[in-house]
Amino acid sequence: MPQLVEPGNLPPAPFNAGGGMFVNATIRQTVRITLDAPRIRLQISNIFGGTVLPITSATIALPANGAAGVGAIQTSTLKTLTFNGGRKSIDIPVGQLAFTDPIDFPVKAEQNVAISLFLKTGQSGSNISGHPGSRTTSWLQNGDFTRAENLTQGTTVHWYFISGIDGFVADTAKTLIILGDSITDGRGSDNDKNNRWPDLVLNKMRESGIKDIAIGNQAAGGNCILSMCLGPPLLDRYKRDALSQQGVQYVMIFEGVNDIGGAATDPATQQAIGDRLITAYQQITRDSRAKGFKVFAATITALGSTYTGGSREDQRQRINTWIRTNGTFDAVVDFDAILRNPDSPSQLQAQYDSGDGLHPNVAGYQAIADNFPLEIFGARTGPAVPAIPKWGQCGGLGFLGKGTCVAGTKCVVSVIGLLRWTAN
Repeated sequence: MPQLVEPGNLPPAPFNAGGGMFVNATIRQTVRITLDAPRIRLQISNIFGGTVLPITSATIALPANGAAGVGAIQTSTLKTLTFNGGRKSIDIPVGQLAFTDPIDFPVKAEQNVAISLFLKTGQSGSNISGHPGSRTTSWLQNGDFTRAENLTQGTTVHWYFISGIDGFVADTAKTLIILGDSITDGRGSDNDKNNRWPDLVLNKMRESGIKDIAIGNQAAGGNCILSMCLGPPLLDRYKRDALSQQGVQYVMIFEGVNDIGGAATDPATQQAIGDRLITAYQQITRDSRAKGFKVFAATITALGSTYTGGSREDQRQRINTWIRTNGTFDAVVDFDAILRNPDSPSQLQAQYDSGDGLHPNVAGYQAIADNFPLEIFGARTGPAVPAIPKWGQCGGLGFLGKGTCVAGTKCVVSVIGLLRWTAN
């Protein structure tokens, strides 16, 4: 998801000089595809820019060896991106999103693509759109190197301007949008490895034969539901980041820890935060259902050393109990049960802790994926049924158990005695 880039996440020198950002510079960024498509288009965002965003030229290619975070491309796959019916450049107004012209560029799920943007005059000022938590290396070079085989001058571990890739896909294709914070954004995962938990869930889906659901990771580190933390609050962005996206069928909410941890620790304040979080979950669910989407939620995981104190843990437990039992959502995946220390339920298991008690490590993200119930999609296997193509999300990104159901009531499925997910 795009957000206003904070001062500490702006491009490094010399790409922040000359009265603007990326003056006479090429940015090469790799992103991961989550659904097969023969034809795609790129979204470029100036939603948070303070001035017009002038894109002078743009290309797309497969990266060298198919890898994430590399500066080299396979030149035989290089194609020019155009705008507005064949123009090679575009000036994107403040607060707007632009699309490239559709291009025949077949892509596969789990594949990386390399996108190169050249800004001859740069973007004036320091307010630009980007995504700081890319967990992926981007490469920078002065001059127009959009068609060059390799960029070597500079690097940064952030994304800028790119906000999505749409694919021309079968009518049966659907998108899961995940609304979240730094845990969904992959804090604690490895740079250039695509091992955030949504990436690992995608891998599991593909291995299980689910090949018609894309994943749109709409998370931002430090994000809150109720108020401005880092990036716009979820209540201000969910319609843009979820309800207005292409091909959406499922919306998942995994957020709230920063609201609890960022508020005062006294019982009255925490009670008020909890009440407002519940209202927010209900609002997002209601609006998503009005669009015909199914809504999933995940329980809030451990607060960690930074947020521990006062009534915060009590409020986390209260919210999680409500998420598990209220029946608001079409399905609940109990991330807390997956990751918590059974001997100290307020903490992550040591093997899943990245070091701060709040963010899981790669083993923790893998545990989420291993226990993620694909049944919530009405999991299917076998070849997709041919259908009329449409635009849908294409990038951005076994369960074992027994269940019992009584018609018209909630179905509860568990694994090794721990509640993992529920579905209406």
